[in-house]
Amino acid sequence: MYFSSKIPLLLDGATGTNLLAAGMPHGVCVEQWICENPEPLQTLQKRYKAAGSSIISAPTFGANRMKLEDYGLGEKTAELNRRLVEITREAVGAEVLVAGDVSPTGRFIEPFGDTTFDELYECYKEQIHAQREAGADLIFCETMLSLAEARAAVIAANEEDIPVFVSFTVDEHGRTLTGAQLLPCLITLQAMGAAAVGLNCSGGPEEIAEFIEEAKPYADIPLIAKPNAGKPLNEAGTEYELSAERFAPYLYPLLKAGARYIGGCCGTTPVHIKLL
Repeated sequence: MYFSSKIPLLLDGATGTNLLAAGMPHGVCVEQWICENPEPLQTLQKRYKAAGSSIISAPTFGANRMKLEDYGLGEKTAELNRRLVEITREAVGAEVLVAGDVSPTGRFIEPFGDTTFDELYECYKEQIHAQREAGADLIFCETMLSLAEARAAVIAANEEDIPVFVSFTVDEHGRTLTGAQLLPCLITLQAMGAAAVGLNCSGGPEEIAEFIEEAKPYADIPLIAKPNAGKPLNEAGTEYELSAERFAPYLYPLLKAGARYIGGCCGTTPVHIKLL
């Protein structure tokens, strides 16, 4: 499913690094902090909209039950997801699409861990159902580390009848933490009905372009490229090596590599998106 006649489709940029720069404390539950302090997030999202983003993600990255349990907030999973989607819609209106953001659970599936595939599915089902109820237009599973988790999330999204994007994070060799590579993940997930597949984070735009190009001949759906602004320059993770002026020209090699849905990850700002 394509979401716009405009190709390439412009996504948004980073959320977490911008909120840290705006004063969000380290170590807090980001989702709860945003619900209590929505103004910095909504200001950022309005700037992404003004910069030209066609899809803006709700800040629900860590809002699955397994992650929220680390803060004693597991029982508030549905409530937090609904509220964060609502906060985002209030900020951006109906002119852009709102994505419910989904992330890895931090658990490993059997036999490498003690979590079952069914437990992953139920975790994502709860989160995605709440996001859809609150009016999310699509689901964006990002920074995924395993094909198993991605499959569980795609099944849950399919059952909720909502389009789903999936992007993985890989190292310099093109592998996720669990050894997955983009090409087999693409082949599997597009067969399962994913609307777009690609990479986010994963270093800078040069690294992402290389792996996107390898997958391009096999893609029947749009490929996603959402790279970092290079490497972080400080321990706080609030400054990155590629300014907007240095980042934006990478649009051309990303397009040549085959990416069609393009945005930014860690270290990118509304200015990066505007110049893209």
